[in-house]
Amino acid sequence: MKFTDIDLLPVLGKPTLSGDGRFAAVAVTRPDLAADGYVSELWLAATDGSRPARLLTRGPHDAAPAFSPDGRHLAFLRPVPGGPGQIHLLPLDGGDARPVTSHPIGAGQPVWSPDSTRLAYMARVPAPGRYTGAPHTEAPRRITTLRYWADGFGFTVDRPRHLFVTDPFADDPAAATVQVTDGDFDHADVSWSPDGRLLAFTAARHQGAGDDLRNDLWVCAPDGSGLRALTGGGLILGCPRFAPDGATLCFAAEPLDENNNAYATMSYGLWAAPVDGSAPARRLTHEDYHLSFASQMIHPVADGVLFAADHRGEVHLLLVPYDGGTPTPLITGARQVNAYAAVDTPDGLTVAAVVSSATSAGDLVSLRAGEEHLLTGFGERLTEQTDVLPVEEFTATTEDGYDLQGWIVRPRGEGPHPVLLQIKGGPYTQFGYTLNGPAALDEALVYASAGYAVVLGNPRGCSGYGQEHGMHVVDDLARKSAPDLLALLDTALEAPDLDGGRVGVMGGSFGGYMAAWMAAHHGERFRAFIGERGLYAVDSYAASSDDGVNVAIALYGADPARWAEKSPLTYVDSITKPVLIIQSDEDRHCPMEQAQRLFVALKTRGVPVELLLFPGEGHDLSRSGLPSHRIARFEAVLEWWDRHL
Repeated sequence: MKFTDIDLLPVLGKPTLSGDGRFAAVAVTRPDLAADGYVSELWLAATDGSRPARLLTRGPHDAAPAFSPDGRHLAFLRPVPGGPGQIHLLPLDGGDARPVTSHPIGAGQPVWSPDSTRLAYMARVPAPGRYTGAPHTEAPRRITTLRYWADGFGFTVDRPRHLFVTDPFADDPAAATVQVTDGDFDHADVSWSPDGRLLAFTAARHQGAGDDLRNDLWVCAPDGSGLRALTGGGLILGCPRFAPDGATLCFAAEPLDENNNAYATMSYGLWAAPVDGSAPARRLTHEDYHLSFASQMIHPVADGVLFAADHRGEVHLLLVPYDGGTPTPLITGARQVNAYAAVDTPDGLTVAAVVSSATSAGDLVSLRAGEEHLLTGFGERLTEQTDVLPVEEFTATTEDGYDLQGWIVRPRGEGPHPVLLQIKGGPYTQFGYTLNGPAALDEALVYASAGYAVVLGNPRGCSGYGQEHGMHVVDDLARKSAPDLLALLDTALEAPDLDGGRVGVMGGSFGGYMAAWMAAHHGERFRAFIGERGLYAVDSYAASSDDGVNVAIALYGADPARWAEKSPLTYVDSITKPVLIIQSDEDRHCPMEQAQRLFVALKTRGVPVELLLFPGEGHDLSRSGLPSHRIARFEAVLEWWDRHL
């Protein structure tokens, strides 16, 4: 597999199911190398697998499809000419799609009312005079909260997200649109009650909102009346969904600490609360069932609540009963469930799921009467058109006797092969069986195809292995992660075809942080390093990142006086081997100043160091940046390792 094969790695969005469960639709996004951009189209499939999936729209930028419950229409997002994405309505019995919204910054995911007559959605409402002309002509911003911008988007403080309801069939949908919420608050994740009388959503409307991560679960009527909160703090939550009886709201949540910061328990789970507010919210899943960051979705059905859970490099689709009993597995195996939809029919539960694996960035599958059907064949296309190397699992044991799961991707040939230790981001994510996402195997396949044996693994601090595994690192992240990573590497190097004298380490985000830490504390083990979009100095990160204060306190402690001892930049005098720093200049999560500080500190000390800057890109360059930038990044990485290994 070569880096030019990224066009064989389509990304599938959240699917939607018709009310009778007979059809599924999904947005498929793929790189267009010739146009140096992306194309997104809608595909339609029969869930019984009786005929191949087919193109429903030809984009070029269609997304977020939603079947009306009566099956007569499909709502989806499409940019209007020269403007942002707006909700469009496509009659499924024939006819062209037409726009039904006209918001200046665009509209969000459409959500149908149960009677198929209305659409609810979120849209950002800009402050007067904002985002209508050249940015440098706008008035200055007065910032009063700690959280005021987001990576990949920009400023959020002056364009809050609000809830709207519209009649998509009206002659003038704009005139038939109601803004349900108001104020300087951000709202998200809307859903309808089964009888259509209530809307549920999340919002941070408390005193101090914007300075912490707390949000709450809210309900109101579709006209905005009767607004009330069902939770009262202590959680960061999302994806509220009504149970079929309408009496319970289920949602995903993570408990916060006393300062309303996340990472307090490393346990993102499934919760429920009565709609009438008669009892507090309760947890449905045990702490060792971690709701996957890959999907961040739940879906109540008649017999319980569907959720996707990280498990040892896999992501399973499980069904937990409403009493919080033992979940039932529905989709498992050496693969990951990235997104899904479900509907109860007279014949039973029908599920449409996007599933990725070590040979697929994503395919649409269905589950009907317990039988699984493959509805698309993107993974087969990949394996037919390129050489996808096998991924070999192994177990490493740490000095304190703890077993870790790891993988090796070997090049063809006998070796001995130079070795790359690849460290994932997070930290609370997992490497696993997928070619799609922030901790995927696609990069390892590219590097192995170029001649390097790639070692990957999940040290303690990752998700998917229980709460104790995740909490192991919280008081000393780098010092507790490094021994586990070295144990994975040492176990892999026991193989005679891996060359322990030619080893490099690389990683992005948390992986970039750990690559720099390795360079300073274990430099004798490696010939060279690559740190990408990393955190290198906790003090300035806390002030410049979109999530800096929360991450700094949660992962490095509440005492700023101790941040220096946990910052790779503090130990820059110990770094002597060559370092390549890769950075996007619009990264708001690990801002460019982090890379600049490390580069200058190394350069002025005479250490061989290079800084590769990508213009106009954010934190997710390697996954969603311009195709030409993604290819240039791969070229630079391989040239660096060719030079030093």
